[in-house]
Amino acid sequence: MPEHTFRVNGEQVTVEAADDERLLWVLRDLLGITGPKYGCGINVCKACTSHVNGKAANPCAIPVKDLGPGDEVTTIEGLPATVGAALHPMQQAWLEQDVAQCGYCQPGQIMAAVALVRRVGAEGREITDDDLDGIRNICRCGTYTRIREAIKAGAKNM
Repeated sequence: MPEHTFRVNGEQVTVEAADDERLLWVLRDLLGITGPKYGCGINVCKACTSHVNGKAANPCAIPVKDLGPGDEVTTIEGLPATVGAALHPMQQAWLEQDVAQCGYCQPGQIMAAVALVRRVGAEGREITDDDLDGIRNICRCGTYTRIREAIKAGAKNM
């Protein structure tokens, strides 16, 4: 079995996995990182959204062979460390806005939101409703109004 080395939540890891093994299964089954959820497995629902090199990505669609030693994967578990706090400002906003119902999609929602706010901030502007319309993560409970409010609140503190 081939070995694959990359970084996850700030730590270098090496795993033995087939080249075509999807990163989601490497994270969940080999590394025990269960924040990225399995929803569809075909890059549609976005429940597994994490960051790869700072950008939102869906591990269910990434073969582990596409990662190398210089690549950094950040999951919801590693998000607070990116700001040196117990909770990332977006996670705090989620709590304050009482977003979660079942909670299944929330890690992916938060990771997509953080990537969006960072991208918009790098463009030197504030988040707009049009930006929020671009988030395609599915929430079966339908808490989209609270999700949007939490993203706006979290963006103010990022």
